[in-house]
Amino acid sequence: MLPALAALFGGCRGRDLTVAIANESEVPSFTAPDADVEAEAGPIAYCPTNKCPSGRRTCPNSRFPCDVNLLSDVNNCGACDFACPTSGFNATYSCVNGQCVGQCAPTALDCDGLPDNGCEAFTLHNDHCGACNKKCSDPAAPCSWQGSLRQDLDCGCPAGMISCSRQCVDGRNDDANCGRCGNVCSPTGDGKPERTNAYYGCVNGECGTLKCVNGFGDCDSDPLNGCETSTLTAENCGGCGIACPNGQQCRLDEYGTPQCMCPPGLTLCEKVCRSGSGSCAACVDLASDKLNCGGCDVACTANAPFANKMCSYGTCVAQCMDNHADCNNSEVDGCEVDIASDPRNCGGCGIVCDAVAGQACVAGRCLVEPCDEQHSGEGAR
Repeated sequence: MLPALAALFGGCRGRDLTVAIANESEVPSFTAPDADVEAEAGPIAYCPTNKCPSGRRTCPNSRFPCDVNLLSDVNNCGACDFACPTSGFNATYSCVNGQCVGQCAPTALDCDGLPDNGCEAFTLHNDHCGACNKKCSDPAAPCSWQGSLRQDLDCGCPAGMISCSRQCVDGRNDDANCGRCGNVCSPTGDGKPERTNAYYGCVNGECGTLKCVNGFGDCDSDPLNGCETSTLTAENCGGCGIACPNGQQCRLDEYGTPQCMCPPGLTLCEKVCRSGSGSCAACVDLASDKLNCGGCDVACTANAPFANKMCSYGTCVAQCMDNHADCNNSEVDGCEVDIASDPRNCGGCGIVCDAVAGQACVAGRCLVEPCDEQHSGEGAR
């Protein structure tokens, strides 16, 4: 009979959401005997056992005895066959100490503490700006992203910045929001003279100032010849006078930023730009880089069951996942043995538990318990 399930309609609020807990009673467990009692009684004999320790069960879908961890198994969380939700309500779920716990998405919050509606609140909101009940009451300072990476939220913007469409921008030099939101500067300067590799944009909150296009700089301070110097050279990498060390070249990284490449020990490999266009590069370690193993674009991606490919000294090799082993030396089925639960390979290939006694394997160890008087003879260990 399955244990009773008790839903929790409360608890902590914020990004964690407790959905349900399954309660079990009379769980067999091993407890360390009192040292004084053990000394008086003499040495204790231990025998193989098939009794599951606390938190472990043999469930209907079990492959081996006691192979289900009720404290962490999302399909048997707190009790056999009690599965946590797979997704939904702006959250992902895991089993923590026998309870289904939802982790809110980065832009969502559980502010009412009710599991039925999951993470119902959103962080980009004047009532819950980045956290539950953090209110932005001033219309002039709405909840806004503080930086271009959209990682931090707050009411309003830092000094010198303005909130445009819930994004803080620097109105002093933003060509699309010059001095105020939506004020787009004309790159031609409304009839001003054209200059090489330059356009007219926003400076100090006003349009009409000559600015360099990406990849060029005005290194001679002469506005008449525009932005005459490429900032993608070893002599001027990312700015005027920024020289690369000998043997390195100036290239755009994946984000489009000029960088000197590459320091000793790393190799320059061509890379797709995040923008989707242009030529970018990256410095990689060919000895350990999984995507560039032994050479550029040589990826270790063909994973076998229960195994991950990794790059070791420039060669792609398979590495078994935790609690698994390759006992038949075949890459076809990967690391096919569960050495945490298999009584025929308990803790390692070929380590066999007592099959006659039905001895279980838990966490890579053959289970034992103190022998009773009837079994204190043969089989004790």
